[in-house]
Amino acid sequence: TLTLAFRALGAFIFGRLADRYGRRPILMLNIAIYSIFSASTAFVPDLTSFFIVRSLFGIGMGGVWGIGASLSMETINPKSRGVVSGLLQSGYCSGYLIAAAIYGLTFAHVGWRGLFLVGLLPSLFLIPYVWYAVEESPLYKDVVKPKAVSIFTALRQNWQLSVYCIVMMTVFNHFSHGSQDFYPNYMQFRGFTPALLGTIAICYNIGGILGCWIVASLSQIYGRRRTMITAALLAIPTIIPFAFSDQVAFIIIGTIGINFFVQGCWSVMPAHLNELAPAGTRGTFPGTVYQLGNLFASGCLPMQIWVQEYSGSYGIALASVPFAAALLIALLLWKGPEAHGVEMKH
Repeated sequence: TLTLAFRALGAFIFGRLADRYGRRPILMLNIAIYSIFSASTAFVPDLTSFFIVRSLFGIGMGGVWGIGASLSMETINPKSRGVVSGLLQSGYCSGYLIAAAIYGLTFAHVGWRGLFLVGLLPSLFLIPYVWYAVEESPLYKDVVKPKAVSIFTALRQNWQLSVYCIVMMTVFNHFSHGSQDFYPNYMQFRGFTPALLGTIAICYNIGGILGCWIVASLSQIYGRRRTMITAALLAIPTIIPFAFSDQVAFIIIGTIGINFFVQGCWSVMPAHLNELAPAGTRGTFPGTVYQLGNLFASGCLPMQIWVQEYSGSYGIALASVPFAAALLIALLLWKGPEAHGVEMKH
């Protein structure tokens, strides 16, 4: 919860730095900070220290999505935004898949502290890669820098859009975290071993990766809102095997299905938010509204735990949040704006 809440602060701080000093150097700084605090988690001596380190990790992690999305969307051809948006968002599922594999293979040997040390790897590989292989956003160099405006001015001038995007991202984050964060608790309650738990997580993240690639690509043809609404509504039938099945095979089918549509719905968001963002604030606006949504959704896991304790049912706790979120997403997108294919330099 603290990690999710402090991500909003990180998105604002590093987003403004990215609008002022460029996407590329601030992205490298972000990677270094979250990697250091991820690894530092392995050495905390008590729970209070754990809370502090995870909060600092959240600040470092908070800027990465917005800066990475703006760097990608500003660099590529507008006709490729859907495909690239899916590739970008599939990085979440890919990282989750790798983490699940490492958990399943090594947890019994290294424990939770050893797993957190893996957090150093992004800085060891990604920072040199960004330094040598990634160019600065052409829109930042040619357009955004001289026309950068105050984020507060932009939010005030576009307050209806800002409120809409924050509410939308709050629901989207409930959709994602509500279908994932509580699930390991459920599988441990069922007595699944770390190896089986890791295997199931690998399977449903493969589903998420495929959903990102397919759904985001379709959004380039059929539009952002229409595609996301369809994906959100198609996630609803998968909730039954996902949350209520007693058979491992049906659990795997359900988790693959719901992650295909949840992550597929999410995969359109990098393109959608960057297309909606006011000019001169693209380093800050998408990441800030996304992470403010995380802030307001940070109580999702405690809420699901409360529902489970109150109802006595893990299934109800798992199903209620993604079901409600899917309906709200469809309604919000149906009534909301779209800027599919907009020329970002304007």
